[in-house]
Amino acid sequence: MGFLLRRVQEGDCLSLPHSRPMPSIGKACHELRVNDKTKTWRLFYFVDSDAIVILEIIEKKTQKTAKPTINLCHKRLKHYEKSTRHQEQDEH
Repeated sequence: MGFLLRRVQEGDCLSLPHSRPMPSIGKACHELRVNDKTKTWRLFYFVDSDAIVILEIIEKKTQKTAKPTINLCHKRLKHYEKSTRHQEQDEH
């Protein structure tokens, strides 16, 4: 997972099978997909101009992402956006 995150940080646009867009969370949000020996992991992230924001990491047990997970990621994204807007206003 760390290797794939580094690629995203370096500007690579990952696609399936490693990553897919998650517009249900927000614009520029994606799901990183990683399988290990016994589990399947999902890392939900937002690509900002100067940061990769990790919204949630879960063990994936079903095909469809659970609504509570999407809602939590959406809430965390809104919190991030609100906090960065405040920082930008303080700088001006």
